[in-house]
Amino acid sequence: MKTSEELEKELGEFRTRFDALKREIQKGIVGYDELLTDTLAAIFSQGHVLLEGVPGLGKTYLVRSLSKILGLDPGRIQCTPDLMPA
Repeated sequence: MKTSEELEKELGEFRTRFDALKREIQKGIVGYDELLTDTLAAIFSQGHVLLEGVPGLGKTYLVRSLSKILGLDPGRIQCTPDLMPA
């Protein structure tokens, strides 16, 4: 079992990397600090993210940017009216 000092050190290292990653992404995406933090938290906890919104807000750009930086393969489902239940 790790000591509290070891855990604090690891947490500090993670926070440093996390903040550096956020700064890098924020160079291209402005104004979505909370969304970016929540999305990264979901990715690091191996969760899923559902991004909803009107066209032109940068949802796809955010996902593509994160995927490229983190070396991930994004999944995307385009929800159009013909896919909705009748």
